[in-house]
Amino acid sequence: MNSMKLLKTGALALTLLATSVMAAVSPDEAAKLGTSLTPLGAEKAGNADGSIPAWTGGLKKGAAPVVNNFLGNPFEAEKPLFVITKDNVDQHKDKLTDGQLALFKRYPDTYKIPVYPTHRSVAVPQELADAAKKSALNTTLVKELSGPEKIESHYIPFPIPQSGLEVVWNHLARYRSGSNYSRQIAQATPLANGSYTVVQIEEQCAFPWRMADADPKATANILYYCKQTVTAPSRMAGTVSLVHETINQVSEPRMAWAYNAGQRRVRRAPQLAYDGPGTAADGMRTADNSDMFNGAPDRYDWKLVGKKEMYVPYNSYTMASNKLKYADIVKPGHINQDLTRYEKHRVWVVEGTVKAGERHIYAKRRFYVDEDTWAIVEADHYDGRGQLWRVAEGHLINDYEHGGSFYSVQTLYDLIAGRYAVLGMVNESKAGQDFSYKPSVQDFTPAALRNAGIR
Repeated sequence: MNSMKLLKTGALALTLLATSVMAAVSPDEAAKLGTSLTPLGAEKAGNADGSIPAWTGGLKKGAAPVVNNFLGNPFEAEKPLFVITKDNVDQHKDKLTDGQLALFKRYPDTYKIPVYPTHRSVAVPQELADAAKKSALNTTLVKELSGPEKIESHYIPFPIPQSGLEVVWNHLARYRSGSNYSRQIAQATPLANGSYTVVQIEEQCAFPWRMADADPKATANILYYCKQTVTAPSRMAGTVSLVHETINQVSEPRMAWAYNAGQRRVRRAPQLAYDGPGTAADGMRTADNSDMFNGAPDRYDWKLVGKKEMYVPYNSYTMASNKLKYADIVKPGHINQDLTRYEKHRVWVVEGTVKAGERHIYAKRRFYVDEDTWAIVEADHYDGRGQLWRVAEGHLINDYEHGGSFYSVQTLYDLIAGRYAVLGMVNESKAGQDFSYKPSVQDFTPAALRNAGIR
């Protein structure tokens, strides 16, 4: 296959991996983007009974008041159409994941799913629409370990996917926003009795093509930089982790470092990948559980099961409100489901099974990927015995002010231990996500790590 030219705008040359050569779609197929398909590849039309509406462009800027970077809820006045409980769950099981059904069995008296009207709130900036169409025409997957192959864009590489791996890559390289950002987030891992300690984290993420001093050649295999500094509790404060997320993580593995405040040393951190322990999570998640799934997908064979209509967390603006305290969200067994919002959406279903000769504590994973954003909104994780072990939910919001989609909260429930992790809470932060952040490449070097952790 011929190498593709980089976008004249300086788009990143990415290297993707697959088990077989996959061709880009034809011009006739790509022409569906923006016509019968949305610019990002979702079905533009609604469903047969109208419960999923047609996509008409998404939320506009100013859709709700924004205070101190906290997004207001455009749908605050709405009430649930109905609530799924243990008493009526069988009527709706065809639109629920195995993980959701397992949560009803694990917590029959408290777990519920409030289902609201569906809103296709994703807006698509023209830059993103143009990039997705170029990707559809030019992006290809290459044989595993066969060497780098350049692609045409750094956003949504496969808007018309032909395989499960392409759908996974759309999640990994999805559009988060047009800017670098900084934010304050919190996480907790409650015990079975509901007691917990809040871990507070300052996070900065940056994309090389959005950084004035980034060398396109030197950063050609970098998807993003991310740095996390633990600020509380005091016994953990000053611990810092830094990740350079690479695209081809087989030829060039993810580069990660950690600064330990007690030792005052910066060390390489190869454990911040795959099924290594997640940061400050009390063993309740793996490194690749963050962001619902992150990192190299090469340890799994990925099967594209198809597309389904499901009840999934969506437009979860309430969960990101600064009117809430963390104690309002974190409850014994699971988060406060009264604060959640689920809608019926079409999702791609992808299954990953660990390859022969590889290892991972999750022998199988099943992802449910929102067609409009390419974000994973539900994930089921199975152990080596084939038993459903952990269930993840990504409570999605669409940022109508800056573009992109984020999780207001991520949850990962351990069905066996009866515990869970809740990640990415922002409710008690001083301000919402800051898109005015203007980082330098030097801010994401190991040398800068020690300065970030000094307390």
